[in-house]
Amino acid sequence: MTAQTADTGKVALVTGASRGIGYGVAEALVARGDRVCITGRNEDALKEAVERLGADRVIGVPGKAHDEAHQAVAVERAMEAFGRVDFLINNAGTNPVFGPLAELDLGVARKVFETNVVSALGFAQQTWKAWQKEHGGAIVNIASIAGLAPSPFIGAYGVSKAAMINLTAQLAHEFAPGVRVNAIAPAVVKTRFAQALYENREEEAAAAYPLGRLGVPEDIGGAAAFLTSDQSAWITGQTLVVDGGIFLNAGVGA
Repeated sequence: MTAQTADTGKVALVTGASRGIGYGVAEALVARGDRVCITGRNEDALKEAVERLGADRVIGVPGKAHDEAHQAVAVERAMEAFGRVDFLINNAGTNPVFGPLAELDLGVARKVFETNVVSALGFAQQTWKAWQKEHGGAIVNIASIAGLAPSPFIGAYGVSKAAMINLTAQLAHEFAPGVRVNAIAPAVVKTRFAQALYENREEEAAAAYPLGRLGVPEDIGGAAAFLTSDQSAWITGQTLVVDGGIFLNAGVGA
């Protein structure tokens, strides 16, 4: 085992991690030496992700994030395989609709909240009971800048992410002092999930960012690694905006 992959003795559970931001987070944690349990809806994609990340350090548990039975099984499998769950990264999310809230089907709204908010609470409850209540740890919720300001055509998603940001503060208060709970609010990250926001116009989309590019999963992985490290030991209840500087443009006229 090389110095780069020395075992930290820590274990993370990352939801929605077969690709995209979740995979980037899992990759960062594995690289520093954590063992990781990843979840995802597509069993084949999950198996491929486990192989890429390293089956000696990573296990996959397929299932839908909003399914309470899946939440319980994922935590149980992590405990069985690794004996602990120090870190939870709630990344699983959905945005199945684009359009104004005035025309939004309420069934779709419920689905968005079930997946983006209620599932995060469910996983937090499970890891709290299984390990963190007695042993401590950290939780990172992947929110969005859409939860901090109005976002045309993805209003339901934005409202759900605003709820996740508040959930972060609530859990940080309840779970202190043993468990730190923070959120990351990315701008547009180049993933299949966000592809509709930049497809065929990436250069134009990136031009709005002071740092001159869209985000990549590794950007969020690095932030999650920081928020689950000792370097962030005095940070809880916060939302770290990782946005390439896009909020710097707020209020600037044409």
